[in-house]
Amino acid sequence: MAESRLAGASGSLRGRDRDGGPGPRRAATWEISDSDTESAEAEAGERRAKAGERRAAGAGERRAAEAGERGAEAGERGAEAGERGAEAGERGAEAGERRAAGARERRAEAGERRTAGARERRAAGARDRGAEAGERRAAGARERKAEAGERRAAGAQERRAEAGERRAAALAPRPERVLRSLVVCVDPAVLEDAGADILMEALGALGCECRIEPQRLARSLRWSRGSPDPRSVPSEVPAGDEQELLLMLLQPREFLLGVAQMTQVSGLPSSVPWISPESPSRPYLAVIGLDAYLWSQHAQPENPAGARQEAAIGWPEVEEALVLLQLLADTGVLLVGSWQELSQHLCSLTKALAQRPCKQNRDVQAFAFCTAGRWASGQRVARDGCGLRGVWWRQIRQFNRGSPAVAEAVVTAFPAPRLLQEALTACSTQQERLRLLANLPVDTPGGGRPHRVGPDLARRLCLFLSTANPDLLLDLGS
Repeated sequence: MAESRLAGASGSLRGRDRDGGPGPRRAATWEISDSDTESAEAEAGERRAKAGERRAAGAGERRAAEAGERGAEAGERGAEAGERGAEAGERGAEAGERRAAGARERRAEAGERRTAGARERRAAGARDRGAEAGERRAAGARERKAEAGERRAAGAQERRAEAGERRAAALAPRPERVLRSLVVCVDPAVLEDAGADILMEALGALGCECRIEPQRLARSLRWSRGSPDPRSVPSEVPAGDEQELLLMLLQPREFLLGVAQMTQVSGLPSSVPWISPESPSRPYLAVIGLDAYLWSQHAQPENPAGARQEAAIGWPEVEEALVLLQLLADTGVLLVGSWQELSQHLCSLTKALAQRPCKQNRDVQAFAFCTAGRWASGQRVARDGCGLRGVWWRQIRQFNRGSPAVAEAVVTAFPAPRLLQEALTACSTQQERLRLLANLPVDTPGGGRPHRVGPDLARRLCLFLSTANPDLLLDLGS
């Protein structure tokens, strides 16, 4: 192609003359057309493109070689890193296995320790429960033995006390013996009245001794004890300790004069009629027919001067005089309507005097409900408090549906009412108080089905120990 381009150029450089013949030869000149320039540029561009391609190819090859080398190096480094990762993974796996094995061993050891601790706690709890049960059984046995001993001692004491009472009753004076030893001394002035025969017959029918003897006070009766029978057993109450009883009989007119003397003075009277300050005993007064006498005095239209003073006295003055005699002289007045009524009263009085030694001997004995005396009934409580648990047990048994097993469960959990009261006070709500007793287990004797105290009895026990209302009904079912 270069040769053709040169040939074309040489042809174009030949000169021709204007007529078409060969002209004179001229110097060769280069004439470059636009097409040649473009082709040259195209060739140059091709050469540059090829050179660029060669350079690019070389650069690419070099870069590819370098990248390959770097990739190879990176691969080698990756392989090394992979190996190190594999080694680290192996070490991690070994460490994980060691940790897992250690964790398994620790969990196993912890589980064994927990299991051993639980077994020890259960064993300790069982031992404690067994010890508590043994202590309860031993305490129950001791209490039962003590109660049995107390019952035997109380029974022996009761038998001894009963035997002593029987001996004392056999030795004590009987009322009929004392009645036969009583002596009623009657003043002779009493027999002057027509109705005295009724009194003497009544006293003679009693069996006591009647003596007609002058007395210090006229128209009086005196009761005393005669000489005791040497064959009879002496009374525990000596005769010297008994005061003589005096009864003074007054006519209605005499009594009204004394009433006027006491009531018609200003203030309290300085002296009391019929009673001497030197007298060792205070006599009782008896007036027969006072009501009839007062009626007869008020019924008479005209009274003498001496009787007007008696007519001015009525029942208000008589009652005032009775009060003054009781307060100032400690003397009572017996107002009767007839000798028959007086005889009945004196016979009753004589029988009461005969029964006095027997009653005094009976009153000397200790009461059954005293601690120093013999025990009457129920649970015996000693001075040291022994037996209070039984009283608490019996108190729970008094509740409705309070069976012996329920009472035993409550007493076992709370041996005293104060302990249960303190436990109820420590609870903050009513539900806690009810659950405190309702969930107590009850052991049924004979292998029956176990149950609990229950909310009904728990509510009544809570009310029993916490209420301030004395009229509250504990049996809510009623």
